[in-house]
Amino acid sequence: MKSLRTRLLAGALLWMSTVIVVLNIVASLIRPLHPERDAWRAIHVAMLAITGVSLIVGGLLLVRRSLRPLRELRDRLAAVREGRARAIEGSYPSEFQPLVDDLNALLEDRERAVTRAQTAAGDLAHGLKTPLAVLAQEAESAEAAGHRELAATIGQQVERMRRQIESHLAQARATASAGAAPGMRCSVLASAEALARTMLRLHADRGVTIDVRVAPEHAIRGRREDLDEMLGNLLDNACKWARSRVTVESHASPANIAILIDDDGAGLDPSMREAVLQRGVRADEASSGSGLGLSIVRSLAELYGGTIALETSPAGGVRARLVLPAPAKWWR
Repeated sequence: MKSLRTRLLAGALLWMSTVIVVLNIVASLIRPLHPERDAWRAIHVAMLAITGVSLIVGGLLLVRRSLRPLRELRDRLAAVREGRARAIEGSYPSEFQPLVDDLNALLEDRERAVTRAQTAAGDLAHGLKTPLAVLAQEAESAEAAGHRELAATIGQQVERMRRQIESHLAQARATASAGAAPGMRCSVLASAEALARTMLRLHADRGVTIDVRVAPEHAIRGRREDLDEMLGNLLDNACKWARSRVTVESHASPANIAILIDDDGAGLDPSMREAVLQRGVRADEASSGSGLGLSIVRSLAELYGGTIALETSPAGGVRARLVLPAPAKWWR
């Protein structure tokens, strides 16, 4: 595509030449009809005014037409930002094409880096899975041999290692996701419904019900796996402490989606709300788990530019308020 400067100069010269030629033709046709000097002077002034207006209007139209590639570039950048395209497509004036090529190269490099990071994280998880499985089997063997204290210690440490691995892998995945694809989106409803079915099976012996009240159009900017990690931990905690009912609902603003998980349990002392969000802290040290679940939620939420807070639920238990960024330009 020609340069923007060439297009502007060529367009301006063509327009000016056209206006001058047309006016000269009109003047040659009108002058014999009005040979009087005063009449011709008035016609001359009118023609000069028409020339000036024509040049101004033509100049504005020319600039508008010449800047069309910039508008197209802006729209295609928005498509990349919103996750609708992976690269900036199209051909642009020579002043902008090098910039477009560099941006596409940068996007490609970022995608390759994210793929490498995710592959490395997956390889790490796979490589550690077998040793942890062996240790778990050793714990079972120790318990079968009557060494219950040793088996319990090994089992606790294996579980702690698993949760630590899950935490670091989730954070690595979210860091890559948040930085590489800011326009990525996933449905809150799809994640909440799938997790609710899983939690109902896991906590079937407690008779807990889960009520999902999420609008179908609500989505967050991020990967489904990371949203599942956050909601899964929050729902699991809610089901553990609920007496009979857990509720999931969402509220939207132009910039964020707030996901509220409520339970009707005994609640949590306000002085403990911040503490249990820290790594390795549990509200009840007698409960199962490593205390990393809420800290993983907090880490992932912060990596996405969101927040997690614990409040008092209207149902009497705990309300977890997870606020995450909405996809770009989702609000209509």
